[in-house]
Amino acid sequence: MLWLITVIITVSAMFYQRMTGPTYPKRINVELAGHAYEFKLLRSNEIGTPCDINLEVEDPEVKATIYFKRFKVEEEWQEVKMQRKISHKKAFIGEGDKIEVLTATLPEQPSAGKVEYHIDLYKNDQKVSIAANDPIVVRFKGFVPRSVLIPHVLFMIISLFVGTRAGVEALFGRDKTFNFTRITLITFGIGGLILGPIVQKYAFGELWTGWPFGGDWTDNKTIFAWLFWLVAFFVLRKNPKNRIWPIIAMLVLFAMYMIPHSMGGSELDNETGKIETGVRA
Repeated sequence: MLWLITVIITVSAMFYQRMTGPTYPKRINVELAGHAYEFKLLRSNEIGTPCDINLEVEDPEVKATIYFKRFKVEEEWQEVKMQRKISHKKAFIGEGDKIEVLTATLPEQPSAGKVEYHIDLYKNDQKVSIAANDPIVVRFKGFVPRSVLIPHVLFMIISLFVGTRAGVEALFGRDKTFNFTRITLITFGIGGLILGPIVQKYAFGELWTGWPFGGDWTDNKTIFAWLFWLVAFFVLRKNPKNRIWPIIAMLVLFAMYMIPHSMGGSELDNETGKIETGVRA
């Protein structure tokens, strides 16, 4: 039962972050000429990979125009007609079925550079605007080797899972709270404080942009949550019966995951050429 509770809490936290993070594709639902469309619009792109904005639209009478410019730069919107082509749906392994899409490629930016865009969709004399009042922002990042990225993700998942189990163990008065706390401290430290900065170095050129050097939310929330687990570890080592600190540490860890991933992250200032941190939008 305790493991089931742990799995439910862990998966819920991961799912929430996946759905709310500002770099995950944005889901948009629109209706044009009596037909409903659902699109996933790009908000993060790797430098060296074409930044293709694709709309899955099989109706050949539907056309689209994309408007874009550099984020937070006073410049004219550029206008490009989206072209129709055959693409492939992403599958778990390899490529899936062929689909027809309307597509346009946004200009590549330096690391942490951003482009904002919105789209007009047409059919005959009917038109629907996508994100015209609240343009979608795509951020560019450097390539992160999978040998670094995969272990980082795995250690973060393990730390969330085991940390949740430590808190549940304490809540139910079980006797393995200290062991789970120790594992959480180690895995969280490796995933968040060692591999996390390495991932950021590859992606944005800086190892650490949190306190005291910057205001990066991801760095700050990671070190903040890890310190709670460090306190819980030493408290439990002295008094294994203590239940308060592992529960507090679990709640802080859970709260960390409630803050969308990459919120308040790195952003290129196009005027100075410097990367700012802690920027909300």
